[in-house]
Amino acid sequence: MTSRDAVLAAAAVATGLMAGLFFAFSVAVMPGLAMTGDRTLVEAMQRINAAIQNGWFLLVFAGALLLGAAGAVLCVRDGARTVLPWVVAGTVCYLLVLVVTFAVSIPLNDRLDAAGPPGAMTDPAAVRERFEAAWVRWNLVRTLLCTGALGCLAWALVLSGRAGAAGS
Repeated sequence: MTSRDAVLAAAAVATGLMAGLFFAFSVAVMPGLAMTGDRTLVEAMQRINAAIQNGWFLLVFAGALLLGAAGAVLCVRDGARTVLPWVVAGTVCYLLVLVVTFAVSIPLNDRLDAAGPPGAMTDPAAVRERFEAAWVRWNLVRTLLCTGALGCLAWALVLSGRAGAAGS
C-alpha cells in the first residue's frame, strides 16, 4: 500500500463515519424525536449538540477534509491523473457538508440553545417549529453530500489500486 492509498483510505473512513452519523440522524434519531413532545425534542437536541462537541468528533469532522486534501496533493505528486478527479470530487462534496454545517446547522443549533432550558420555555412548540423541519431538511442534504463524498473516495481507492497493480 502506498502512502497515497493509506491517506485515501483514512479519508474514506473518516468520511464514512461522518456519512454514517448524518444518516443515523436522518433515519433514526430525528424520526424518533419527531414522535416525542416539544420539550423532549428540544431538550434532547440541546444535549446532543453539547455532547457532540468533543475531541473525537472534531478529529473525524475536520480530519475527513484534511485527509481528502492531502490525498489530492499526493495524487498530484504521484501523477495519479485518473485518481485525482475522484479525490477532488469527494473532497469538494465534503467541503460542501462543512459549508452547510457552518451556514445552517450550527446557527439552528445555536438558536435552539439560546431558547434556554426547555422547562423554562413558555412556548416550546414555537422553538421546535423554528428548528426541526429546517434542521432535518439540511441534515438530509449533508447525508447525501457526505455519502457522495464517500462514494467518490471509494472509487478513487479502487482506481488507485488498479493503477498500483498495473505498475507492479
